[in-house]
Amino acid sequence: MTRAWSWGRPVGGVLILTVLVWRVGAGPFLDGVRSLDAWSLLAAMSITALTTVASAWRWRTVARRLGIRLPLGTAVGAYYRSQFLNSALPGGVVGDVHRGVRHGLDAGDLSRGLRAVAWERTAGQVVFVALALVALLVLESPVHGAMTWIAPTAVVVGLCAVLVVRALPQRGASRCSRIVRTVRGDVRDALFDPRAWPVVVLSSVVVAAGHGTVFLVAAWTTGTDASVALLLPLAMLVLLAMVVPLNVGGWGPREGMAAWAFAAAGLGAEQGVAAATAYGVMGLVATLPGAAVLGVDALRRSREPARSEPRQATSNPSRTSSPAR
Repeated sequence: MTRAWSWGRPVGGVLILTVLVWRVGAGPFLDGVRSLDAWSLLAAMSITALTTVASAWRWRTVARRLGIRLPLGTAVGAYYRSQFLNSALPGGVVGDVHRGVRHGLDAGDLSRGLRAVAWERTAGQVVFVALALVALLVLESPVHGAMTWIAPTAVVVGLCAVLVVRALPQRGASRCSRIVRTVRGDVRDALFDPRAWPVVVLSSVVVAAGHGTVFLVAAWTTGTDASVALLLPLAMLVLLAMVVPLNVGGWGPREGMAAWAFAAAGLGAEQGVAAATAYGVMGLVATLPGAAVLGVDALRRSREPARSEPRQATSNPSRTSSPAR
């Protein structure tokens, strides 16, 4: 089942892109790439630098509340690396898994490392969804009429999930009980602690605002002259579609939602595809520092065995002798 899902995610993204090319042609995709210039790419890189620091701050806060040390500089580099992997590889989560595994191994606690990344990403998604629902409820959009029941339904679903978790048994030695205790303890310590939740909320708001701004820049760069009030709810819809795990490096649902939303708003499906394409390319370029982090990591790790071999050779005769330099 897991293997089928791992294959189904990129296949779903490819199918969506295939349908889009069939309906609107390849022109809007090419227009989205051709419209980019140095200023738009510089804007994307600058905004992404801010959102990356905010995301790393959120991750560091959650990790520290779980008992794992994580310097901010290390967190920023690792977050750039994970964003690049998410953008370059199918599925959109490979970078986060890699980040959690690396941090867990470096900290000597793989479980806590993975949990810190999972809770940090989950908290960010929850805050973003809440902001998006508020924006779609307040601003005019193609789904404005439906928001009167979508928003309350989302709140009810969230409350039901909380009640279900609270009702699960947490006492005893069973695996289920241990998992429930771990989840409740993580949520209490890493997310709802007074020293954690303000950072989590503020950083998530900064990240959401940054991603929305990059999409606005992409839309204007590709020729859209619509106002912020009209584009912002469309941006929220497109970014919400990116949460759907059927993509190839982020491509697929984003372009499909952009085509529908822009067409429903009277801006044209082609314009939506061009804006989403530009956004995707801008996002990939903005995460290129992560490729540099990967290169530095690979270079450092390739040198580590060469440095450790002489130490091992000289330490065999006597534990008190110093390794040759």
